[in-house]
Amino acid sequence: MKAILALEDGRIFEGTSFGSPGEYTGEVVFNTGMTGYQEVLTDPSYKGQIVTMTYPLIGNCGINDEDAESRSLWLEGFVVHELCTTPSNWRSEKTLDAYLKEHNIIGIEGIDTRALTRHIREAGAMRSIISTEDYDRDSLLSKVRSVPGLEGRDLARAVTCGRPYDFTTKGKYRVVVMDFGVKYSILRQLQEAGCSIRVVRADASVEEIMALNPDGILLSNGPGDPAPVTYAIDTIRTLLAMKTLPIFGICLGHQLLGIALGGTTYKLKFGHHGSNHPVKDLETGKIHITVQNHGFCVDVDSLDRDAVEITHINLNDQTLEGMRHKNLPVFSVQFHPEAGPGPHDARYLFGHFIELMEKRKNNQ
Repeated sequence: MKAILALEDGRIFEGTSFGSPGEYTGEVVFNTGMTGYQEVLTDPSYKGQIVTMTYPLIGNCGINDEDAESRSLWLEGFVVHELCTTPSNWRSEKTLDAYLKEHNIIGIEGIDTRALTRHIREAGAMRSIISTEDYDRDSLLSKVRSVPGLEGRDLARAVTCGRPYDFTTKGKYRVVVMDFGVKYSILRQLQEAGCSIRVVRADASVEEIMALNPDGILLSNGPGDPAPVTYAIDTIRTLLAMKTLPIFGICLGHQLLGIALGGTTYKLKFGHHGSNHPVKDLETGKIHITVQNHGFCVDVDSLDRDAVEITHINLNDQTLEGMRHKNLPVFSVQFHPEAGPGPHDARYLFGHFIELMEKRKNNQ
């Protein structure tokens, strides 16, 4: 079936649909990873976005339940150059086409994803629409220009868990995970590090969190603009004021922590999405290749440098990738140390979180 991808600036791409037919809108972005398309599809951080894969052949490994990063698919649409309909992998349980149909996600293939990616890099991420129902250019542009962008929208509420749950009850350290769109790989890394894990909603109160008697708090990844997630920012500020609990922020959790510490955030031109982004650890001088998925960033100049130390910087554009508080057991990174699908360069950060919790236990 014919499908059209229309961008709000008037650029049109024609292709063939797969997955679920229909009409879907979202911010179009590109992901530079060569593997891990299932992890991309199931990452809640892509809520509100149409994702373009720059690698040309997608679907060749099929889909399996084990590699899912959450309970569902969250992106609004999927754009590939060539769809593989005959996957070859012993772990494959279904095709990518069947997976998207199962979750009512639209896909489009057969377009020049290199041209689309170059256009996004030059013009920036923008609102877009994929349709198998309407092929009129003017009509599509009118529709896409009427939908809201990501700025000012609280998408964490849309992806957080319906109610609190235990991921595991075994472990030396009790960790409460504030779920803004947490990936399973984060929970698995905590479990492997010896943590019992209670996942709470994004809007959990300080009283609810402290009643669980945690040894540490993890602020998870998630989608969209951190600024409107004011309820979580207020909660984090109160937790910081207690001055004792170790706090580890990842991605959106890092941005929310940055705001709670008095900083501000801004929208990147086309965001960072992929599994091959170089980040420099300023303490060791080492370069880590990281997984990233964010469209907003903490303004490094907005932070109180008397209280906050910069720990990591992006080597592509010099944006802030990590920070820690100078006096509190609090740190965060913009990238994804859990990887999922990879690489695994930054998993050492979970060990640092464990060290902070162990130190707190020893001082009690």
